[in-house]
Amino acid sequence: MREIILTTESGADLPKAVAEKYAVQVVPMHVIMGGTDYLDGSLPVEKIYEYYEQTRKTPSTTATNVHEYEKFFKEIKTDHPDSVIIHIGYTSKASSSFQNALIAVEEMSNIFLIDALNVTGGLAAIVIYAANLLEQEPAIYPEVLVERIQAIIPKTRLAFVPGSLEFLKAGGRVSNLAYLGGALLKVKPCIELVDGKLVSTKKYRGKMTVVTEKLMKEYLNQYNLDKKQLYLIYSIGLDESIKEKLTDMAKENGFESINWIQAGAMISTHAGSGGFGVAGIEKEV
Repeated sequence: MREIILTTESGADLPKAVAEKYAVQVVPMHVIMGGTDYLDGSLPVEKIYEYYEQTRKTPSTTATNVHEYEKFFKEIKTDHPDSVIIHIGYTSKASSSFQNALIAVEEMSNIFLIDALNVTGGLAAIVIYAANLLEQEPAIYPEVLVERIQAIIPKTRLAFVPGSLEFLKAGGRVSNLAYLGGALLKVKPCIELVDGKLVSTKKYRGKMTVVTEKLMKEYLNQYNLDKKQLYLIYSIGLDESIKEKLTDMAKENGFESINWIQAGAMISTHAGSGGFGVAGIEKEV
C-alpha cells in the first residue's frame, strides 16, 4: 500500500490544526507589500490592514512559481520516496498557480494535480473532504481518490460578501462611481465561484448584520448541502455577535459540524476586513 500525501496552496486558508491533523502539506503563495515579497502565512493579516490605513494602497498577490513547486514536490518525494502526491489546487481561473504546478511536475511521476476551481473555504472544504475520505479508506487507490475528489468539485459552493468596498476600490476592482453609489446605499456585492471564476452574482443592501443573514438564508435555501459539514469564513473585523447568530442559523438548519475559517492574506488583500463567506458541498446523488 503506497502512502498518499495531500497538498494544497495557502490560498485554501486551511486551518493549521486541520493541516496537521491530516498531514496536508501546504505551499505558500505570495503577498507583495511596500516592495517586499512575503510568503502567505508568514505575514499576519492585520499587517495588510495596517498597510492600507497608512498608505491607502492594497498589497498585491502572486502565485506560487514553478521553481517553488519543483522544490516543494521534490522535498516531499525525498522524505517519502514511495509516496503518491495528490495536489488540490487554487482555481486556475483566478491565478497562474495551477499552471505553474503543471509545468513543475512535467518530469515527475506519481503526482496528480486537481484544479479545485475554488478558493479559501471552498478549496478547504474540498481538501478536508479528500482528507476524511483518505482517513476512512486508507487503502483507497490514488486514481479512485482523484475521481472522488473531482466528482465533488462541481458540487462545492462558495459565496461571500466583503466587509466594505474600500479594498475593492483601492485595488481597482470597482470604479469610483460604483464605490460612491455602493457606499451611500450601503450596498455590498455577493461574490460567488462560478466555474472557477469569482463572479458578482447579486447585491445586498444594509448593515453587515442584515447582509450576512440574508446571504446565509439564501445560500442554504439555494443548495441542497450535505449536513455533515459547513464552513463559515470570516475576515478579521467581523463582529462576534454576527458570528454567533450565523452559527445558530447553521445549527437550526441541522448542520452537524460548523467550522469557522479565518480568511488569510490572499482573500483579505482583495476583500478587506469584516467580510463573511459560506462554503459547503452539495449532497451526492
